[in-house]
Amino acid sequence: MSRRGKKKGRPVSGWLILDKPVGMGSTQAVSKVKWLFQAEKAGHAGTLDPLASGMLPIALGEATKTVPYVMDGAKIYRFTVAWGEERSTDDLEGPVTERSDKRPGEADIRALLPKYTGVIMQRPPRFSAVKIDGERAYDLAREGEVVEIAEREIEIGRLDLVSHDPERSVFEVECGKGTYVRSLARDMGRDLGCFGHVADLRRVSVEPFEPEDLVTIEELEVAMPRREGEDAPDYRAIDDYVIDTVVALDCLPQVAITDDAASRIRLGNPVIIRGRDAPVEAEEACATARGKLVAIGAIEAGMFKPKRVFAG
Repeated sequence: MSRRGKKKGRPVSGWLILDKPVGMGSTQAVSKVKWLFQAEKAGHAGTLDPLASGMLPIALGEATKTVPYVMDGAKIYRFTVAWGEERSTDDLEGPVTERSDKRPGEADIRALLPKYTGVIMQRPPRFSAVKIDGERAYDLAREGEVVEIAEREIEIGRLDLVSHDPERSVFEVECGKGTYVRSLARDMGRDLGCFGHVADLRRVSVEPFEPEDLVTIEELEVAMPRREGEDAPDYRAIDDYVIDTVVALDCLPQVAITDDAASRIRLGNPVIIRGRDAPVEAEEACATARGKLVAIGAIEAGMFKPKRVFAG
């Protein structure tokens, strides 16, 4: 009988908010961070294209269980649209497919913005990770297939024009999950009759994290421990960049419990929630002990029932 191998890496858990550089893919970024931390497990909360920079939240260890909550958080992007050309990828990577000598005026752009706020329908780019009959759209597009992607409902909280000149405009957008900024540039260009594509894209924030949480690859490399002789590596400097897992769950009610209750919850048992301000009912809530995440669960009739537990 084969035996399961020992997990490789350290059991470090929490969120690392990477300032992803242009030219690095999201999967590559996760692999780099996992190696730097020697983490057992890592994953990201929302892909950033290689040509995009900015906030890429990376979950380490137990924090990977909270990825869906960060994926659902609002995101803010700042992006530049170059007017006069539409490209196959809707950004700088693809060849030009349409051209126009027309350029939009600032008043024309501002008049268009309300059309792109609120709940709208959007068609993702042909070169995207959307699956069609089990295949990624970008794989089909690269093989020369004509890719027809259905429109989908997205929500845009705001879309602001930051600056404008005849050749390009800078925007800032706050949006929900599933929004493609490249599609915004493409569709606005078509509506304005001049075509357009994304020339620069940066993700400024992802709820609930702040720009102050950002850390670069270079900063992590400086903090990475160096093994000297037989001494074990000291990871304290690099671990200081890790944000506690519970921060990702700011969207949920949080209840403080005792160490004894935490032990029972980690065994899968429900516990009574005590305290004047404790909720009596909640479809989802998280329980913490000494400020550390213990479990995500439901509260029914004043009792916390764990659904997903976290190691102490």
